[in-house]
Amino acid sequence: MRRMRKLLAAFVVAFLPLLLPLGASAQLSIEITGAGAQRIPIAVVPFAGEAALGPVVTAIVKADLERSGMFRVLEVPAMVPVPNEASAVNYAEWRSRLADALVQGSVAVRPDGRFEVRFKLHDTVKGADLSGVAYTLSRDQMRATAHRISDYVFEKLTGIRGVFSTRIAYVVKRGPRFELQIADADGAGEETALASLEPIISPAWSPDGRRLAYVSFENKKPVVYVHSLIDGKRQVAANFKGSNSAPAWSPDGSRLAVSLSRDGGSQLYLVNPDGSGVRRLASSNGIDTEPVFSPDGQTIYFTSDRGGSPQVYRMPAGGGEPQRVTFEGSYNVSPRISPDGRLLAYITRNGGKFQVATMDLATRQVQVITDSDKDESPSFAPNGRMILLATVAGGRGVLSAVSSDGRVKQRLSISAGDVREPAWGPFTK
Repeated sequence: MRRMRKLLAAFVVAFLPLLLPLGASAQLSIEITGAGAQRIPIAVVPFAGEAALGPVVTAIVKADLERSGMFRVLEVPAMVPVPNEASAVNYAEWRSRLADALVQGSVAVRPDGRFEVRFKLHDTVKGADLSGVAYTLSRDQMRATAHRISDYVFEKLTGIRGVFSTRIAYVVKRGPRFELQIADADGAGEETALASLEPIISPAWSPDGRRLAYVSFENKKPVVYVHSLIDGKRQVAANFKGSNSAPAWSPDGSRLAVSLSRDGGSQLYLVNPDGSGVRRLASSNGIDTEPVFSPDGQTIYFTSDRGGSPQVYRMPAGGGEPQRVTFEGSYNVSPRISPDGRLLAYITRNGGKFQVATMDLATRQVQVITDSDKDESPSFAPNGRMILLATVAGGRGVLSAVSSDGRVKQRLSISAGDVREPAWGPFTK
């Protein structure tokens, strides 16, 4: 079984350092398959002068908000007078069109050839201007700026930090070629970080978003590397006898938790990103793997079959007696902790299906939140609202995203590729 093989050992990986933009055909396309029951109705009117930037800012902002599942973006009929920053907003008009909020903006070319994008957010119910922001940017910063506008609107109206400006990593297989891709959260702006004729698995973002840890096999054995996304350089983090796999960063970025079989059997260790300071955390007669730190860095959650079947356990990050966490079912693997530390996401075998479940760590309440049947590799968005995962649809690997309450669902796929191994990157400055 593919999942058990992932628990036992890392795949072999041949590495070629590439930092090359891919063609448009490789971009992830996102399909909304389910939305929240109560969504905020919002109107995003076309930004005045945005044609000067090429791809429109308005379209990106609308797509971001709609995709979140928390907004219902209203169509703006062509005959409706579009307000600009110099004109008063007719709040009654927009209320009559059932808009609770309104986004308006403009794009202007500066004398230095750069652009200035301004926007305002309005509460049409209260008839109030909720303020706005102005950005100065070059043409190639257009998409990033649009995502920043979406983040601003999202946070102002929900109180939750937006993740539209964050990035995701995933592996694409096209023919015999495997590529580790990095893209914006909406699937655009993709780049190839790694390319190989052998499988690539287990990418893990550093807390600052500047490095990825992964498993490679260059010397005919699994080795953990740390790869800089700034300059493409890398260093060995774990290259010991036997298997070196499942890297996970500590919250401060100073250490990696890894699964090593150097002393017989897969067990958990701590190691510095440069390969120094190796320390064993625990011992068992079973397989211990898939470690992940709690957000405060005090606890490590991991998968182990020490009790006879794969289950999620936890122990102090400095080592100590493990405690079993999952008890429902005979197969629970791949633990991930929400950024606020309150929710555990993992893969559970549920009636023959492999699905994403969440556990409230305070109440121990468990909920299966996906309706697919071959789920793998859950990864929380940095605001904790969504979980990115790999699954199978139409006989090939695709990515899905589901809200932590299970209400909002998306499917992300590439027309000519098998997509796996997702990892959602952190907030960055």
